Amino acid sequence: MSVVVVQLGQCGNQVGKELFEVVSRDSQSGHGQCSKPESECYRTVSQERFFSSQEPNGNNMPVARAVLVDMEPKVIGRTLSKAAKSGRWRYGDQSYFCQKQGSGNNWANGFCVHGPRHEEIVMNLVRQEVEKCDRLGGFFTMMSLAGGTGSGLGTYVTRCLRDTYPNSFILNQLTWPYGTGEVIVQNYNTVLTLSHLYQSSDALLIHENDTVHKICSQLMNIKQISFTDINKVMAHQLGSVLQPVYTRWHVSEYGTNPLGDLMESLVTHPEYKLLSLMNIPQMSDTSLLFSSFSWPGLMKHLRQMLIANTKMEEGIDWQVKLPPIGLPSAEKPSRNRELHFNTSVANLLVLRGKEVQDADVGGFKEQVLYASWMPADSALSTWRTSTAFNKYEKSATVVSNSQCLLKPLDRAVRKAWDMFASRAYVHQYLKYGISEEDFLDSFTTMEQVVESYSNLGL
Repeated sequence: MSVVVVQLGQCGNQVGKELFEVVSRDSQSGHGQCSKPESECYRTVSQERFFSSQEPNGNNMPVARAVLVDMEPKVIGRTLSKAAKSGRWRYGDQSYFCQKQGSGNNWANGFCVHGPRHEEIVMNLVRQEVEKCDRLGGFFTMMSLAGGTGSGLGTYVTRCLRDTYPNSFILNQLTWPYGTGEVIVQNYNTVLTLSHLYQSSDALLIHENDTVHKICSQLMNIKQISFTDINKVMAHQLGSVLQPVYTRWHVSEYGTNPLGDLMESLVTHPEYKLLSLMNIPQMSDTSLLFSSFSWPGLMKHLRQMLIANTKMEEGIDWQVKLPPIGLPSAEKPSRNRELHFNTSVANLLVLRGKEVQDADVGGFKEQVLYASWMPADSALSTWRTSTAFNKYEKSATVVSNSQCLLKPLDRAVRKAWDMFASRAYVHQYLKYGISEEDFLDSFTTMEQVVESYSNLGL
């Protein structure tokens, strides 16, 4: 099945371009020691999932199944140009929409003004991409939380997708802003976006800029880190999940619908839609040349990353441990203790590479990892393929619906509430059409989400 990617705002378009670059390069690579028929099948499924060739100009270069939207033309122009220069793939000639004026980092401007004004044009572009698909698997929207176009317009477009395609899956990839602050009103934009997406999206897959920045610095050994470097790491992690793989429902053929399989594995309750991603190994090409990996080592490190909520191998806190099996609830580590372990609703392991069947996932099946009401047998899904991914002979990814995002979410809600209580910048949102009641409804929604995730381990 095919996935239509909707790239929204500066961040969404830049990360989206890197994602297509990763899957294009990976699908056309040698794929390690897998058989030629399997490699060909992998390439065919990947190409059908992310690319089409239905362009009238006779150019046989694969065309990304994507719609690009921004309120300023500069980023889209650069994105289109860089894709065409790759020589492996490109965007469609009529697959983008842009204007001359941005949203001024104002969620209300994007949601209340640009969204309704340009809805018909954007949804027509989406419809054209959908009509190119033999079988539609769903929509993968990519956007940031900090600005105005990605967050505000992106939220509006997601709602339109839900209304127009009520039976299709929608997965939103969201880039969480730096904690030090990219935009003064970023916490407003974050809370408004998340609260509205909770009503229309099936799941929210979130990358934190602070975390990815550390990966670039400490694992990739990049001295002068740019947004391009950060976007490439995000794209690699996304590709590690979205590229073809044998799921637990399709053990003899590559899973047909990556979005549907992902939702069935991870989103078991509408109150829990926040997904985090951890991937190992990640390192510079130079370090990779002198490194070797074993499945026991990868599984041990990835399990501890999940337990300790550490999204990179460097600096794993090995002091965070699970309580012994059968320990009474009263004796479990307190929620207020610093060394609290991460409790999950569900986890998905995606394992790729040589001797993948030898990977022992037993450490991820312990009931104590999960909420008491979620049986471990149902909470853990494992997908495998012997096809290597993006130059790594062996690689492992865990997509987790857990308390991973509890702290940054709680912090954003509290900061946004403090600003709202003093009426800071509120007038800039009211003038574009949202009310104080809209703010209060959003706070209520997200405070309930925080409460639900906080109580997972009780």
